[in-house]
Amino acid sequence: SMVVSYDIKAGVIWAGVVASYPDLINNWRRRISPPPPTPTGGLRGWRNALVEQYGKPDDTNPFWKTLSANNYLSQISGPLQLHHGTADHSVPVAFSQKLETKMKAAGKQVELYIYEGDDHNLANNFNTAIQRSVEFFNKNVKVNK
Repeated sequence: SMVVSYDIKAGVIWAGVVASYPDLINNWRRRISPPPPTPTGGLRGWRNALVEQYGKPDDTNPFWKTLSANNYLSQISGPLQLHHGTADHSVPVAFSQKLETKMKAAGKQVELYIYEGDDHNLANNFNTAIQRSVEFFNKNVKVNK
């Protein structure tokens, strides 16, 4: 959204699925209850069909690069603040760490807060995370600073 609309002045992401498509397809499986029955092919079917048509998902493949929002960070409209717990069993903390690295490489402002031992919902550090988020928005978005 921050690449498409320059009206968005800042963003905060908590435990976000913010990886490239190659990372998502090759290194992450969402841990949810079994999916309902799907037509022949299902989820694996679409993955296989895309790989057959466009090649293996990696960061050098032009098709997969165009799908990954992380390849457009130079066009982002404002700073990001990221929050992630190290005990998040839903989304790897490495996703936020890689996004921070890529934002810095693109010359963009980014803050990353890692909460040791905390879960996907930042349950143990919720008050701290929400306070940091509000302060970040106040600093980067409020008209009357």
